[in-house]
Amino acid sequence: MKKVLLAALMAGVASSAMAADLPTHKAPPAPAPYYAPPIFSWTGFYVGVNGGWGGGSSGGDFGSPSGGLVGGTVGYNYQIGQFVAGLEGDWDWADLNKNGANVLGPYGNKIDDMVTARARAGVALGRALLYVTGGYAGVDVKTSLPYYSYSSTDWRSGAAIGAGLEYAFTNNISAKAEYLYVPLGSQTFTDSTYSAKSDLNLSIVRAGLNYKF
Repeated sequence: MKKVLLAALMAGVASSAMAADLPTHKAPPAPAPYYAPPIFSWTGFYVGVNGGWGGGSSGGDFGSPSGGLVGGTVGYNYQIGQFVAGLEGDWDWADLNKNGANVLGPYGNKIDDMVTARARAGVALGRALLYVTGGYAGVDVKTSLPYYSYSSTDWRSGAAIGAGLEYAFTNNISAKAEYLYVPLGSQTFTDSTYSAKSDLNLSIVRAGLNYKF
């Protein structure tokens, strides 16, 4: 009887050892979850800053002022496929000056402020946006004729048309460069002793940095 029990015990131990040596069939660990980055879109509100240079192609009797400008921008874009449409407005403090002389003697011609309110339409090529723009433009013009002790400040309204390129470095930050042609109305100054005309057709080249919400 003892021999039978000892044989059974040895057989159990041998079976356990063989089972331990068999390969396991555990499932491989689950792969780490993959989170796809969000697809970039130009849709959304944005604010920004801009700065550049402006100069005129004509100035009438007062010459054409030129100089620098800097200001702020606010706008909204909406993207459908590759097409992007939006509205943009900006205000710039300007320092465009022209001092000279004409048949009426010395004169001064200065632009202190410029605002625009424009529509934009463009094509998105990934994070790059090629666009055209057009709308309203207005400037604050100061004109003077010291010899006649004359000075005038008037708001000159006109249009703004142009094109630009904007590139998004991140989902929120983009930079742009644009050109605007700003044809403005003319103003005639008359008196019993003089008559002078001021024309303004400006070219604006500027860069900007925007933050999209």
